[in-house]
Parts: sequence; C-alpha cells; structure tokens
Amino acid sequence: MPKRATFALVLTAAGLALLLSFKTPSAPSTAPISGSANTVAGAPAAASASVSTASTSGSSTATAGSTTTTASSGSAKSGTYTGAATQTRYGTVQVQVTVASGKVTNVVALQYPSGNPHSSSISQYAVPTLISETLQAQSSQINAVSGATYTSQGFVQSLQAALVQAGA
Repeated sequence: MPKRATFALVLTAAGLALLLSFKTPSAPSTAPISGSANTVAGAPAAASASVSTASTSGSSTATAGSTTTTASSGSAKSGTYTGAATQTRYGTVQVQVTVASGKVTNVVALQYPSGNPHSSSISQYAVPTLISETLQAQSSQINAVSGATYTSQGFVQSLQAALVQAGA
C-alpha cells in the first residue's frame, strides 16, 4: 500500500504544479461600444452602439455560420437594413447594416448581450471584433470571437438577415 500512496501523492503534486503554472490569455482592449452619438432611437441606451471604426487585436478563431451572404457582388441595393433580433443564451443580438454601391459600409450593433457585468464585458470586445470582421469580409462569413460563441452566432444570424434584405 505505501507504494500506491506515494505514487498517488507524486501524481497529485505534478497535476497541481501544472495547474498552477497555467496562464490565461488577456482579453484584447478595444474602444467602448456604448455612448456613441449614433445610437438608434428605440433601442435601450446600454444596448445601442455604433463602432464601425473600432480596432481589434486578433482574438478570433472558429468560423461562424455555414451559410454565406455577400454584399460585395454589386447586386445589393444601397440602403440601411436591420437584421432580425436573434435570441441567444445570454441575450438578444441585432445588427443594422448600411450598404452603398454593393458594399457594406457600416455595421451597427443595435442589441447585444449586456444584462449582467460578465455579458457586458464580453460584448465590449466581441462586438467591435465582429463588426471589423464584417467590414473586411464584406459578407456574413466571418470568424467567431473566442469566448463569445453565442454572441458571434447571433451576430451572424442577424447579419445574414440584413444582407438578405439588401438583396445580397
């Protein structure tokens, strides 16, 4: 029995050493996404945002959405289109897209998860990243933000609905 106890103690110590040496990555810093002058009437103040120029620092990983809707084909009608409000596990996500000459020129998050401090914190970095990805991709085929999977999926669904309205 003493050999088993020694073996178990050594394994426990090794596991504890590995656990304590683990370092979590820090969240990317971005501009705040609330309090903008371009808030939308009727949307809750804490949930309104316009951050089409927010910078990102690459925290995106998996590809979100299997259906692709592209606005850069030139067939999309110019205008502003609001996607369907998509209910996610942590809150509602809704996107508004502005299309000019067949290109996505602006994306505004009308609603995003912000019902508690944790959801709000995640949205502070996820939403600007998703907006930037959309403007780069000119479609709904964008990368999901690591740690914000549900928000990313809701964003893509609402974005696809808006681009379909635009005729993209």
